[in-house]
Amino acid sequence: MKTWFADIEINEDGSVAECSPCTQDVQQLAERLLVFQADPKQIPPEGFDPVQNAIGCGFVAGETEYYSLLQQTCIAATRLKIKNSYSPDLRIIHAVEALDDIDEAANLLAERLGIWYGEHFPEAGMFTENLAKFVAENGLRQDLPQDSQFHETAQSSVGMEMDAEDGAIIKAFASDLSSLYERRHVIESYIHKNMEQLAPNLEEVAGANLGARLISMAGGLQSLSRMPSSTIQVMGANQALFKHLRGKATSPKHGIIFNHPLIKNSHPKIRGKMARALASSLSIASRVDAFSGQRNPAIKEKLDRKVLSIKEGNK
Repeated sequence: MKTWFADIEINEDGSVAECSPCTQDVQQLAERLLVFQADPKQIPPEGFDPVQNAIGCGFVAGETEYYSLLQQTCIAATRLKIKNSYSPDLRIIHAVEALDDIDEAANLLAERLGIWYGEHFPEAGMFTENLAKFVAENGLRQDLPQDSQFHETAQSSVGMEMDAEDGAIIKAFASDLSSLYERRHVIESYIHKNMEQLAPNLEEVAGANLGARLISMAGGLQSLSRMPSSTIQVMGANQALFKHLRGKATSPKHGIIFNHPLIKNSHPKIRGKMARALASSLSIASRVDAFSGQRNPAIKEKLDRKVLSIKEGNK
């Protein structure tokens, strides 16, 4: 029998035949305790006194030392259990959520910059990231170099005048926004890299961004792998699904997987079939990734054949 403090052999009459105590290294005892707790065969027999056996084995000198060491071991085991509970796909989930936060902030700031700079140089005709880079590099319209394609247009602009102080403020604002877009590109690359490592089949079938978003919405790769394909098909269509359940609409054909080119670029008549075929492949891909982690090209090939048959059947 194994206890958290020793390996003990017990005779048929319940007496201790042999006892091999562990060292008093708290970290090693914590790891042993976690293994011991996970094995139901190691439950001590009725009447077993762990304190007296620990003292008898020479593991501790008395009850006070026993309970003090047990407390330290339990705390170390809990810390170890919390540390091991973080799955590798958690970083993908955080990256996707960070991307959403950046998009929300960037959209607000880009809208403000568009209105602000648009009143000064409306003829620029740029928006979002392009406008942020343009303003960050050039500043006000009167500061444009002569070789700029907008130089002549700026000379006859109908926008309001701004002085150097206005220019410095708006240029710094645009520079911050431009940095936000650059950070977004870095996080996207990070997601691509991690999806190739953690979910290669899902990345191949769905693409890195959509695959990562599915993992994020499901709460992890393991959770996604346990979902039926019909659930994956309508993930992200919560409002439409509840409206259908209340009898006020037809059932949704797709949720977030609509962003996949196979569905987005298909004729509306076959989008339902495409969504079912894609959801089925996504379900299989997530299961293979969760339980083997090996790339399986047959999943994508099977999807391609199914897509071809749907398109031919629609002709």
